[in-house]
Amino acid sequence: MRKIILASASPRRSELLKKAGVSFSVIPAGGEEAITSPMPETAVMQLAQQKAVCVGNTLKNPEEGTLVIGADTVVVYENKILGKPLDKEDAIAVLTRLQGNIHQVYTGVSVLERKNDVWEPHTFAECTDVEFYPVSEKEIRAYAETGEPMDKAGSYGIQGLWGVYVKGIHGDYNNVVGLPVARLLQEMKKLNIELRG
Repeated sequence: MRKIILASASPRRSELLKKAGVSFSVIPAGGEEAITSPMPETAVMQLAQQKAVCVGNTLKNPEEGTLVIGADTVVVYENKILGKPLDKEDAIAVLTRLQGNIHQVYTGVSVLERKNDVWEPHTFAECTDVEFYPVSEKEIRAYAETGEPMDKAGSYGIQGLWGVYVKGIHGDYNNVVGLPVARLLQEMKKLNIELRG
C-alpha cells in the first residue's frame, strides 16, 4: 500500500481527505512560506510545493511511490491576495471590504511522488468565486469577537459561523474549505495514482 503524507496541520484538510476515503498520516510543514508571485494562481502553487518539499526533505529513506501532499489557500479580492489577519481590526477591515461583493478563493495543491529516489512534483491550482450578502459592521465585529477569523485566509471560514453570510459560490465548495479533493483525485487518476484503497 502506498504511503501518503499530508503536509498540513489543517484539521479541515485532514477531514476532507478522510471523507474521500484516503488513508494518510500528517506531518505539518515547518518554516516560513514566502509568497514570491503577485499572481494568485502561481503563488498558491509555489506555496503548496514549498510545504510538500519541506516535509519530503525530512523523510529518511522514503519508499518508492510515497506521496507528500502540500496545499495552500489564499483569498483574493480585486486581484490582491488577502492572507490571514494580523489582528482583530485587520479581520474586520477585510470582511468589511468583502461583504456584498464577489471574491476568489485559490487553493494550490502539490503532490510529490517518490520515483527513482527523487521527488517528482505534480502541482495545480483551483479557483472558486464566493459572494457574500451585505453584512453590517455590528455583525462583522461580533464575528471577529469569536476569534474564528484569526487563523484563516481572508478572515473567514465558509464552514464556520460566517457561512450564514454566503450568498453563493461558483465552483468547488471544498476548495474554499481548503482542499479541492475531487480535483486532486482526478489529477492523480491521470497519473495512474489511486489515492483511495
